[in-house]
Amino acid sequence: MSHASDPPTTALDAHLDRALSRLRQALPDLPFDDADLLAQVRALALASDFAIDVCVQQPALLPGLLADGGAMPAAPPVLDPALRTDWGTLLRRHRRAESVRLIWRDVQGLDTLDQTLSGVSQLAETCLRIALEALEAEFAQRFGTVRDVDGHPVRLVVYALGKLGGGELNFSSDVDLVYAYEHDGDSDGTRALAAEDYFARLGQQLAKLLDEVTAEGFCHRVDLRLRPFGSAGRIALSFSAMEQYFQRDGRDWERYAWQKARAVAGDIEAGERFLQALRPFVYRRYLDYGALDGLREMKATIAAEVARKDLADDIKRGPGGIREVEFLAQALQLIRGGREPALRERRLQVALRALRDARHLDDEACEALLAAYRFLRVLENRLQMLRDAQTQRLPEDPLERERLARSLGEPDWPALHARLQMHRERVGREFEALLAPRRRAAQPDALVLYWRALRDGAEDTPRDALADAGFADVEAVDQALRDFARAPGVRDLSDAARGRLDRLMPALMATVATSPEPLLALRRLLAVLHAILRRASYLALLDEQPAALTRLVDVLARSALLGERLAAHPLLLDELLDMRVAGPLPQSDAFAQACTQALQQDDSEGALLALNEVRQAFGFRIALACLDGRQDGVASARMLAALADAILAAVCTLALRELEAQHGCIPQAEFAVLGYGSLGGRELGFGSDLDVVFVYDAPADAMSEGARPVDAARWSARLAQKIVALLGAPTGAGRLYDVDVRLRPDGAKGLLVSTLERFEDYQRHRAWTWEHQALVRAHAIAGDPALRDALECVRDQILARAREPSALREDVRAMRARMRAELDRSTPERFDLKQGEGGLVDLEFLLQYLVLRDGAVRPALLRPRDTPGLIDALRGEGLFDDACATGLRAAHEVLVRAGLMCTLDRRARIVAPTEALESARRTVREACAAFGLADAGVPA
Repeated sequence: MSHASDPPTTALDAHLDRALSRLRQALPDLPFDDADLLAQVRALALASDFAIDVCVQQPALLPGLLADGGAMPAAPPVLDPALRTDWGTLLRRHRRAESVRLIWRDVQGLDTLDQTLSGVSQLAETCLRIALEALEAEFAQRFGTVRDVDGHPVRLVVYALGKLGGGELNFSSDVDLVYAYEHDGDSDGTRALAAEDYFARLGQQLAKLLDEVTAEGFCHRVDLRLRPFGSAGRIALSFSAMEQYFQRDGRDWERYAWQKARAVAGDIEAGERFLQALRPFVYRRYLDYGALDGLREMKATIAAEVARKDLADDIKRGPGGIREVEFLAQALQLIRGGREPALRERRLQVALRALRDARHLDDEACEALLAAYRFLRVLENRLQMLRDAQTQRLPEDPLERERLARSLGEPDWPALHARLQMHRERVGREFEALLAPRRRAAQPDALVLYWRALRDGAEDTPRDALADAGFADVEAVDQALRDFARAPGVRDLSDAARGRLDRLMPALMATVATSPEPLLALRRLLAVLHAILRRASYLALLDEQPAALTRLVDVLARSALLGERLAAHPLLLDELLDMRVAGPLPQSDAFAQACTQALQQDDSEGALLALNEVRQAFGFRIALACLDGRQDGVASARMLAALADAILAAVCTLALRELEAQHGCIPQAEFAVLGYGSLGGRELGFGSDLDVVFVYDAPADAMSEGARPVDAARWSARLAQKIVALLGAPTGAGRLYDVDVRLRPDGAKGLLVSTLERFEDYQRHRAWTWEHQALVRAHAIAGDPALRDALECVRDQILARAREPSALREDVRAMRARMRAELDRSTPERFDLKQGEGGLVDLEFLLQYLVLRDGAVRPALLRPRDTPGLIDALRGEGLFDDACATGLRAAHEVLVRAGLMCTLDRRARIVAPTEALESARRTVREACAAFGLADAGVPA
């Protein structure tokens, strides 16, 4: 009996009272007058009618949750073959009880969102696994086991796509499944079935066992429509049939779907192997902005569905909803995941963080998307927990709205809705920014009309548009563009690719016209376009990213070498975008890591291709940094040498792997590679060859242990030959390096590989002074550490020998005079950066002379191999004063950078004098004169 002084009963209070009354009747022994217990039960009743229903139906459930907080999942049911009719009931009761446990932990704040999503996913996987295993045993009794042609058993593979594939299943979601099997065959029972029929029946039974609605409800709704050819396709396909489908008929939306694919039941090991084989379909090897077209189509379809079905309040499909966060992350993954393995991530939150770490999302955007996604997923779960319904629509009923708001810690519905709108608006802005066509400012109509007329084959196309755009040599530009438009590659483009090219060309022409050398830049750019016409993703890159086109024109105008590399290897277009957002340039550890990953390919050919791609990508990145002045010339040359070190070490490993497969190993043998010249001196240029010497050490009678044994000398020689061959082998990504082995003992007349003893004997007794000069820059780069250490000791001992200074000086002067007479290409108007007077070789000879002269009494001079290091060491020993050392380092940078810039533009390293260059030459000449090496062009 109510009293006038009692507060009015709200609809929410009444609802909670009814739920508590039902629980009291079902569980009369629970102490509902306990305040803590009552608060926990009211929180459960506030969030989920479904949970209250299950607690009433399964009275033992709630006391257990109150006792331990639902910390441990219940053991899955045992599906007894003798009680076949009970299987569905057991699975459904288990799923309902476990779902209530997860709801309990969620509403009591015992689990995080990630733990809830993982728990829901694990529950679905458990039900799938035990259901499949029970059905497999039943099918084995009826039809036998499917076996391939070799008699090996074949099992069904159950793939989960969507949120279950990512391990992020929401509370009442269906599960997107695809069935497959590794090999065709037949079952071996008395009622034999072909694999296709066997696994189709098995898959249908699995879906029915989980999905069929009974008096106990359902276990998991199963959706099989994502299989190849959709509802019209076969229920289960062999791996080979799946592969053929994706090669011929795979569509863009399927790439998105299979990003998250994961084998969750059946032959999981075989299933994961197939996913590795499918990776090239999902993640293209090149930068794939074409993925945005597929996303735009999916978005348009969803937008039409939202409008048709009035789904604006759908937090999954509506504006700023869950799907937009998912699609945004997946699109960025598809664009770059082929080149960046760290982005191939099934889990959405992990994927967003990986995109941030790779600098494809800024920190603020990433945190905003993560916060929005987590809020939306919590809200989605609470919507579905209410009645175990597969819904993402916001409720219209005032009571349900209030319950939802209160269960999520908000005072009322308007507060919750405002929070939701804030997140949706931020998601919407990020998503639209990604999908909005990245159009550059509209180009003048004249250029658009000019290109269209040219493309359509008009003979009398007016050229005024070219002159107005800023081209000087209009006739040559028109002819180059006309030849391009008539090329078969342009004429045969698909409609989509032609549309992209039509949008690109006017922008391209306008951008090229503003470059310092328009005709030169245009010709180089058209060569690149010819190379990428058949690869729609590259046209998409330039179409979607105007910054990439601008950057491309800028690079091509300044570097013939990079233009050639881009035309030959369009994968390098990726670097044009990366360098606009990249932080510090990669260092030696990054080179080594990339080379190690390349060696993980299954075969030598694949490993060699991967190594070439590593060299191309890193070399291109270093070249861009040098070209832009973001890194000085000496640092760029040192970085190129470090890259060569890493690749040379990897090639040695690859060659050793091949050799041991043929002849076995020699446990007592050691092998090493000495780098000479610009490689040893850490001053490598773009396109430089590698000066190397091979050395081995082994007992005289050592033999390899393989099926075709050879002695140590032949084994080492073949290893060296393989290294040289691999370095120069052509691949789809080019060749690694040309190799020069003429600096070995006795030069071209000597053996390709020397023993350590012979190498030391030669250096002690027969080497010329110039060979000891070369030894100053020598560096043991790859091979067995013990032998490398031994070679370093030999080098130190040779360089530390006492020498008669005047005789040494005359030897150095004579060799310099001979080299200049034969190699210096300077003229009165132009200067040879390397061989000219006051050039790089003069500086190198000066430093080498001083090391050989004073190495016996100044051991600190023996450590450095690079020019800056040697200058610093000589200053440290008092041979150079501070002004001389500073001037020589500056001169060295000027000469090195000038040489690199010549190489980047495919010009000989012979340049017109500049003030900086003349100052550098003067510094080098004065230093040489101070030590008696002046006028080395004429022997004293």
